[in-house]
Amino acid sequence: MIVMKDVYKKYSNGVVASNGINIEISRGEFVYVVGPSGAGKSTFIKMMYREETPTSGDIFIDGVNLATLKRRKVPYLRRRIGVVFQDFKLLPKLNVYENVAFALEVIEETPARIRKKVTDVLELVGLAQKARMFPNELSGGEQQRVAIARSIVNVPQLVIADEPTGNLDPETSYEIMNIFERINARGTTIVMATHNKEIVNTMKHRVIAVEGGLIARDELGGAYGYEV
Repeated sequence: MIVMKDVYKKYSNGVVASNGINIEISRGEFVYVVGPSGAGKSTFIKMMYREETPTSGDIFIDGVNLATLKRRKVPYLRRRIGVVFQDFKLLPKLNVYENVAFALEVIEETPARIRKKVTDVLELVGLAQKARMFPNELSGGEQQRVAIARSIVNVPQLVIADEPTGNLDPETSYEIMNIFERINARGTTIVMATHNKEIVNTMKHRVIAVEGGLIARDELGGAYGYEV
């Protein structure tokens, strides 16, 4: 699903965020990306959905090379990738149903398929009864569930989550993680950047640790490995 070959990323200020990364992530895996602040973790994640581009090297997502992908084709790539952020990024003037449906409207799905897909995904994340509520009427955990629903409503093969529990309390964080587990069980690849030591150490998956722009560790069922 994901292949990085000799990926090097140097910013204009001279900071080297990726220093020759080589990694493979298989279809259906659940992977945590961990590391201290400033280690290159965010760049590693952002290059997977073409928010950043490598200075050199190749990044393949399901056979598509992001390093050479033309800018006009990036929106089509992102239709196949779900992205979940720490700060939800919901549209405040749209209700829950409309926020999720919007992801399908932009790709011109039919109204009937939009209704079916949105209803199904809101059921999956436990928000079917709150479809007509607006973001400011929801708790942080509920807003994150909406963000997750929006990211998976088009049934992407890959979901990239950047600190999805960073603004949530421990109990809500585990509820969100259980949703990700269910998504992964359906065959979706999950790549999650996180500082949540307890979740990484409790809900075991592959751990990729990024330090100094390099892969410092790559362990199945690994531990977080850093003080927080």
